[in-house]
Amino acid sequence: MELTIIEVLKSILFGVVEGITEWLPISSTGHLILLDEMVSLNAGDDFKNMFEVVIQLGAILAVIVFFWKQIWPFGHRNNDCPVRESGPLSYCKKNVWMLWFKILVACIPAVALILGQKVVGKLLDRQINVEDMFKSPVCVAIALIVVGIAFILIESVHRDRASRISDVGDICFRTAFLIGIFQLLAAVFPGTSRSGATILGALLLGVSRKAAAEFTFYLAIPVMVGASALELLEYGSLSSAEWVILSVAFVTAFLVSLIIIRFLMSYIKKHDFRIFGWYRIILGIVVLIFLYARI
Repeated sequence: MELTIIEVLKSILFGVVEGITEWLPISSTGHLILLDEMVSLNAGDDFKNMFEVVIQLGAILAVIVFFWKQIWPFGHRNNDCPVRESGPLSYCKKNVWMLWFKILVACIPAVALILGQKVVGKLLDRQINVEDMFKSPVCVAIALIVVGIAFILIESVHRDRASRISDVGDICFRTAFLIGIFQLLAAVFPGTSRSGATILGALLLGVSRKAAAEFTFYLAIPVMVGASALELLEYGSLSSAEWVILSVAFVTAFLVSLIIIRFLMSYIKKHDFRIFGWYRIILGIVVLIFLYARI
């Protein structure tokens, strides 16, 4: 891969798109696939596949920074729920540890899918990735529309209903596991949106918008860190040019994500998710029209 100003500008564009779309329920993977159709990096498919996953770490870092006080399980100050009243365990926040246990439970379906693909791939002596079967722009557009309609319908039904779970700490292990199952929709169908699938699932299970968004953010940390680590290990060593392109996109995604997370947490205090549903539908239709006109 050759390092040029154009490629650096492209990486910045990819980072901006990732930072915006990772946390809004409009599908970061879908947007990156569509962006690649219009402004493709001058690199091989293996690098681009790895690039799309790893730059999400920049967005994940933004979550860690933004929600640090809520997710760091150690500390004596502001520890209203210590594991023990004295001793070393008094520095452990019981409520935060319970939250992380629930997040790990929600990760079980995704881990099972990954391991299942590896086992089947070994048996068939070839790499298996169900996501690749639906990675075309047409499939992305259809997923955008279908999930957009689902958002509008679910928000219309739940508009006047009180949420059964209003705080992220009140999510039980069973609900966490079910949310993890909904997350699999994004793992199989690009364009669904990982955040969109988990938020939809949480809303259906009676979780408030704020708690659903927060849990989605937290759940992304182990999922995307694990996925990025696997991609880097499978890809192997990077050239200096590839490191620059990846780093620029990573930093851009981090900075943009900080702004978007703050915006979304403020937005959902007074609004629902229907506007994102309409956006998805319109974008999906535009993409289908574009693809039809190009034939």
